Amino acid sequence: MKCYQHAYQKFISQHPDTLHCAPHSHHYWPDCTREAQLAYWDDSAKGVDHKWDIIFGERLPDVQRRLAALLNHPHPEQFVFASNTHELLYRVFSSFAPDQPLRVLSTDSEFHSFSRQIKRLQERPQFELVTIPTEPFASFPERWLQAVTQGSFEVIFTSQVFYNSGVVAPPIDSWLPHVGATTLVMIDGYHGCGAIPTDLSAIADRIFYLAGGYKYLQAGEGCCFMAVPKDCTLRPEYTGWFADFANLANPQQAQVAYANDGMRFAGATMDFSALYRLQSVLHWWERDGLTVAKMHAYVQQLQQAFLQVVDELKHPQLRGNTYWLRIYPIMGTF
Repeated sequence: MKCYQHAYQKFISQHPDTLHCAPHSHHYWPDCTREAQLAYWDDSAKGVDHKWDIIFGERLPDVQRRLAALLNHPHPEQFVFASNTHELLYRVFSSFAPDQPLRVLSTDSEFHSFSRQIKRLQERPQFELVTIPTEPFASFPERWLQAVTQGSFEVIFTSQVFYNSGVVAPPIDSWLPHVGATTLVMIDGYHGCGAIPTDLSAIADRIFYLAGGYKYLQAGEGCCFMAVPKDCTLRPEYTGWFADFANLANPQQAQVAYANDGMRFAGATMDFSALYRLQSVLHWWERDGLTVAKMHAYVQQLQQAFLQVVDELKHPQLRGNTYWLRIYPIMGTF
């Protein structure tokens, strides 16, 4: 795979003596994102109050199409955007009446945006959380499947890749068929999207998929998204004026109405410069033929080269500290 340092010169020039390794952290932003940031300013200057026509009419649909292609999702219109995944997460939970029983299945390795919020929700008397430890990793798939099949839950929430270990979760097709039809399934894909090949085509109408630009999509913070199952009729209580943007000029009904696509989970006014940055990265990848599969294969080559050096050193502590990397390499698809 050819070197791509030329695409990151603005960030690299600020750290000339640093070799930046981002195996599970935040990437340098490619230079195209700076151009995109300026494009947002220019669109705002050109459109002023009408910049929403550019954003919602041109930019947002293009990013929806590019994300759908990246994730092999058949319905681009089902992607909705927010400044962070927590905002989208809570909109989903606000669709459930707080005075009704709500039973949730999850793991002990979810990111803070979920774990803190779910801890707060546990203060509700009608709320119950069942937590499955991810360690020991070897037995987790079996223990997770057992919990899925033996319990009755309103919501199941789990990561695609666990942030605190880098371990890839059990393949969703190994447990999703055992989930009741009325159970809402949410996948936190933030630590997998853009890192491992992800194919949502077979499950797009069954799961909510959350991710964002601050990790492997290299677009920086501020642009997160959620793929919503088609024909979803949930009515989030936590809602904003974007959630029925197309009908704002029409007479408002007695009951609050929602868009008939992913936008029903949209919020309100936000800084869309991050959407422009994400668009620029996805456009660059397409132009240069950079696919997640190619990048993933390259990372695996680096991983094996690293382990080979560790083996040649014959240092017992180094070898011991790479145990889980050898047993659970960064691998697989979703």
